[in-house]
This record gives sequence, structure tokens and C-alpha cells, in this order.
Amino acid sequence: MIYLDSAATSYYRPREVAQAVYDAILTMGNAGRGSHASSLNSARMIYETRCLLNELFHGPGPEQVVFTSNATEALNIAIQGLTAPGVRMAATAMDHNSVLRPVYRAKERGCSLQILDVDEKGRLSLEKLEELFQNGVDIFACTHASNVTGNLNPLTEIGKLCKKYGVLFLVDASQTAGVFPIDMERDFIDILCFTGHKGLMGPQGTGGMIVQKSVVQSFLKTQPKEMPTVLEAGTLNGHGIAGLHAALNYILNVGTEQIKRIECQRMRQFYEGIKHLDAVKIYGDFSNMERAPIVALNIGNYDSSAVSDELSEVYGIQTRPGAHCAPLMHRALHTEEQGIVRFSFSHFLSEEQVEEAVQAIKEMTAGEEI
Repeated sequence: MIYLDSAATSYYRPREVAQAVYDAILTMGNAGRGSHASSLNSARMIYETRCLLNELFHGPGPEQVVFTSNATEALNIAIQGLTAPGVRMAATAMDHNSVLRPVYRAKERGCSLQILDVDEKGRLSLEKLEELFQNGVDIFACTHASNVTGNLNPLTEIGKLCKKYGVLFLVDASQTAGVFPIDMERDFIDILCFTGHKGLMGPQGTGGMIVQKSVVQSFLKTQPKEMPTVLEAGTLNGHGIAGLHAALNYILNVGTEQIKRIECQRMRQFYEGIKHLDAVKIYGDFSNMERAPIVALNIGNYDSSAVSDELSEVYGIQTRPGAHCAPLMHRALHTEEQGIVRFSFSHFLSEEQVEEAVQAIKEMTAGEEI
């Protein structure tokens, strides 16, 4: 089996992650629910994980790191906590439903909402973004990279525009956290939402957000007493956070630049191997290889699910077909009916495995029945 669906969840993980979860299940108490050794050890590990996340993303401090079950929960908490009637919001056609659905609900509650469109290759325009800001925006939410095409948004340039126009900047880093360097200070990010089970290579059911200190007052009607517990209710997923702790240590040791370099090499190898095939249509902008390690394609007029099923059943290659919970992007790419087959790459993949995927596409476009 060759797993090419890392944009959905990590399958290849450091061995230390599984060991950490195993050890935590056997030894960990409930952090903050006792003063005995197992409880205190759990609390220390969770605090260390906050420190590692703050270090990785250059955040405002470990106490500003909030744990949630995933990026979807983090984005919902942030958007619902920040919006009230009269607030002017903006998002993009690149965004996942984790952003789009809560901003639509915010509009129903009396917020104004503008959606910044994309071009035929699924790219945002900074010029149009600045025009939008000039017309008045309070909160701008956007993804760092499209989960459909892999197109990367320039966080630093967007952050500078947000700073210039006094716009709160909310970033969905689901596709890039752990792979691409993100610096909340440099990029003027006010809230960074992330999931633990993709590029961070932690267990499923982990994620969170990092919130600048100036933003926290917006979440509650009353003055918050302390972060992060003011935004964390009940028992945390300590066993999952233990795995995330191990994964973060791995990432900080190897370095995001090394991880990104290998993943982008694997992506480029696959892209170069299939781009000349007449029956293959590739989506997204490949003029710049500084992009998330994703190749999105279709073969002729075949339904994307049929292509993905053939890849799995005949070649043992696992991909993600369909709409990818990003309806506006598919509307822009005119793939609402057909969907798209998404290949996404891990730095644990070998060149030989990628070449097998290239050969599978060549065989499938050479007339073999799908």
C-alpha cells in the first residue's frame, strides 16, 4: 500500500508518537485534577507541549496555546467568539468548510460577509484583497494553503495588509503546520488554528489555536480570568497530547525546512512524471514550487471517485477524491460535478513509491479500463 493522502491525515508517523500514546495510556493521570504524581506529570507534559507549539509558531507565550479536538473546533470557537452583529468579516474561496460554515452562521447573526474569489488556477489576488480591506473589514479568515490545489498564500504579505488596515488576521494552518515555517510575530497573525493529525504528525483528536494576548478579550462578555483554561473546558485529550508532544519534538529536531524540502521533492517528482499526459488535467499553480505538497488532477471525464477506487483496488495507492469540503474552490475550478483526485505527499515516502504512482497514472491513461 502506498499512502498518498497525507493532506487528510498522517499515516506515516515517527515511532515515538505511538510509543508516547501507549505510555500515556498506562501512566497518565488527569492534568489539573489532583496533586498526586500522575496528575502533576500529565500537567507538566501538557505545559511542555504548549511550549513546543509556541516555539514552533513563534507565538506570544505558552499560556496563549489552547487545545481543542481539531482545527475545525478551533476555527468555530474563534469565529463564533469574535463575531457579533455589525462585525465585518471576510474569507476566501480557497477556504475549507471549517471556515465557511461558521462565517455563514455569523452572517445570519448580523455580521456582514465578503468572500474573496480566486482566479482560474485557484490563486488569491493581493490587489483585490487590499481593495476589499479599503472598503472596511474587521476580521479576515483565510487558509495558509488550499487543501484542494496546494496553492500557498503569502502570509507575511497578507499579514502586513491586515496590520496596515487594522484587520484581525485569523489563519487556518491545517495544511501547513509542521511543514512550512509559520511565524505569528513576523506574519502579524492574531489567531492561528491548527490540527495535530496532519503535518504535525500527532494523533487524531488533537489540535488547537494560539491567540495573541490583545485578542482574548473578544471571546467572552466578562473579563477572562486566565488563559488558556478560559477556553478549555473539562478534561483534555492528554493521551493524544502526549503523542503530539512526541511529534513536535521530532519536527523541531528534524526541522520544517528539511521536511518541506523532501515533501516538495516528492510532489515535484510526481508532477513532472505526469504533467505531459494528454488525458490528465492538473489543477493549481505550479509555476512556483513553494506550495503545499499536493497534486490535484482528473483523468479525462472520469468521475474522481472511480479513478481513486481504481488506484486503490488495482495499484494499492490511496488518494482522496471528491469535493474535499471546499465547495467554493471546486466552483472556481469547474469541478463541482466531477470532483478532483488529490495526491498529497509525506516526507516518509520514497522516490520508488512515488514512481509507482507515476507509472499507475501512465497505465490508466494508456487505455486501461477505469
